[in-house]
Amino acid sequence: MGRVRRLPTDLINQIAAGEVVERPASVVKELAENSVDAGATRVTVRLVRGGCANITVIDDGCGMSREDALTCLERHATSKLADAEGLFHILTKGFRGEAIPAIASVSRFCLVTSEPDTLAGTKLSIEGGGEPVVEDAPAVGGTRIDVDDLFFNVPARRKFLKREATELLHCEDAVTRLALAHPEVGFTLEHEGKQIWASPPSASEPMQRAAAVLGSEAAPHLLSIAERRLGLTVTGFIAAPEFTLSSARGLMTFVNHRYVRDRGLTSAIQRAYQDSLPPGRQPVALVFIELDPRAVDVNVHPQKLEVRFSDPRSVQEAVGAAVSVGLKAAPWRQGDSRGPETPQVQAQYAQAIERFLARAQPAPAFLEPATPLSLDQSLGRMSFGTARPTLDTAPPRGYFGALRFLSVLARRFWLTESPAGSLVIVDPRAVEERVIWSALATRFQKGELATAGRTLFSARLDLPPTERTRVLEAAPELLEVGVEVEDFGTGSISLLRVPAELERVEPAAWLVETAAAADASARIAVMARRAALAAEIMVTHDQARARLEALDEVAAQVHAHAARVIVRDLPVLDLEG
Repeated sequence: MGRVRRLPTDLINQIAAGEVVERPASVVKELAENSVDAGATRVTVRLVRGGCANITVIDDGCGMSREDALTCLERHATSKLADAEGLFHILTKGFRGEAIPAIASVSRFCLVTSEPDTLAGTKLSIEGGGEPVVEDAPAVGGTRIDVDDLFFNVPARRKFLKREATELLHCEDAVTRLALAHPEVGFTLEHEGKQIWASPPSASEPMQRAAAVLGSEAAPHLLSIAERRLGLTVTGFIAAPEFTLSSARGLMTFVNHRYVRDRGLTSAIQRAYQDSLPPGRQPVALVFIELDPRAVDVNVHPQKLEVRFSDPRSVQEAVGAAVSVGLKAAPWRQGDSRGPETPQVQAQYAQAIERFLARAQPAPAFLEPATPLSLDQSLGRMSFGTARPTLDTAPPRGYFGALRFLSVLARRFWLTESPAGSLVIVDPRAVEERVIWSALATRFQKGELATAGRTLFSARLDLPPTERTRVLEAAPELLEVGVEVEDFGTGSISLLRVPAELERVEPAAWLVETAAAADASARIAVMARRAALAAEIMVTHDQARARLEALDEVAAQVHAHAARVIVRDLPVLDLEG
C-alpha cells in the first residue's frame, strides 16, 4: 500500500491559509488590496474585537458576475495574471489567486457583489471552506466581504492571536500602509462601530495623506524628496531630524505602490540620517520607488512583503541620494543672511564644539560603556566600582552653584567660570533634564505622581489610530507617572492631568513616546528629556545661577539622555600654554 497520498482539498486550503493568513491584519490587507485592484475609489474596513470576531471590507469597485464570484473561491483563480510572462509585469497587489479561498477555509465567509448597472447581485456564503451557498442579493455597486470568527475551525492557530488591542494595531497598520501607497483612494477604518481613522482621496496632494497617517504633530516637519535616474524614480517625504521616533515604525518604503520591507533600503535611509540624529532615535521617512516591473521580483514572499531587485545597489544608492539631498536642502538647515551669527553658523559651531569635546575626552579602553541607571540606583548612592568618578558623575559638593555664568555659546551651550580658574562648558538642556528627572523620580517613589489631584490643566490631542490605541492601552501605566488620559472619541484623546513640569510642553511631543516606553523609569526619562528640550536656553545670569544651584541638589548619578552636564572643564593654564 502506498504511503504517499494526495491531501484533501480542505486541508490543502488550510495549509495555504497558514502562509497567507497569519492574523486579522493579513485578511484586512488581502481584501483591501483586492478592492484597490478592482478600481475602488473608496474602501471601508470595519472590525469587531480587533478583527478577531468580524472583518468587513466594502468597496465601490467593479464588482463580479456570479460566474466570477464562484470562480474566485477556487485556489489559483485570478483575473490579474494570464501567463508566465505576466509575472514580469505585475503592477497589481494580488496575482496568485490564493487569498480568497485561504480566508474562506478558516472563517465563516460571506461575499456580496454586483457589477455596475446590474439590477441584482450575488451572495456567497461558506463556512470553514465547505461548499458555497449561492443566493440572489440586492445590487451593492461593488463588493462587500464579511469574515466572521477567524480561525474558528483551527483552534491551534487562534490561540496564537494576541490581545484585541494588539491585533487592532496591526490592522490599522495594514490600512494606513495601503492608504499611503494609494492616495487616490479614500479609506475609512472603523472599530466596534466607531470611526478611528479616515482619509478622503487626495491624489493631487499626497502630503495630506502622509500627514493623515503620521499625525498632525508630524505635518509641520515633512519635506518632499525626489531623485530621478534612468529607469528609476524615488519620491516621498522625510521629517526633520528634530522629529524622530524611538523605533523604526515611521520608516516605510514602497515599491511600485506596494509596501515592502527591505533591509537594504532601510539601511540606505538610516545612513543618510546618521549625522543628524541623536543616539537611539529613528528617522521618519516615507519613500516611494517606481521602476520597471521587470527589474523587481515581487513573487518571493507568501505575503508579498519582500521583493528582490535585479540591481539592488543602484536602488539603494538612489534612495540614499534622495534622502541626503532632501536633508541638505531642507528649510531647517537654511540660515538667514546676517553673517556669522545665522542659525546655520550657530549650529555648525555647536556641532564643532561637540565633536571636538567628544574627541578630547575619550573613554578609557578598559571601561565598559555606561548604561542608564534604574530609579533606585539613580536616587541612591553608587556602589563601589572600578571607574574613577568624573565631574559629571561625582562633582564636589556645591560645585555647580559656585560656577559663574559668562555667556551662551552658539545659542547652545553655557560658558561658565569655576572658582578654581577653569572654563566650564555646560549643556543647559542636560541640566534641565537632570533636575526634572530627579523631581519626577522622587515623587514617583513616594507615590505622589499617581495620587496627585487634578489641576486646571486639560488638553485634547488628535493622534493617528495606531498611536491613539497605544496611548489608551497604556493608560494604567501612564497614571502611575502622573499622566491621566481618556478616550474622547472621534480619533481624539483627552489629557486630564500631567506633572507640573510638563504642563507647558506640547503633549504631541512626548505622550506617545512615553506610552511606548518599557517601564516607569523609561517613562520618567522620556518626560524629563522632552521637558528639557522645551526649556529656554537664552537666560539671564540670575536664572542660570538658580538652575545650577538646583543641580547641586540632584543625585549626580541621574542619567542624562544624550549629553553630559559638564561637557568640558578646561583649566586656564591649559589655555595659556
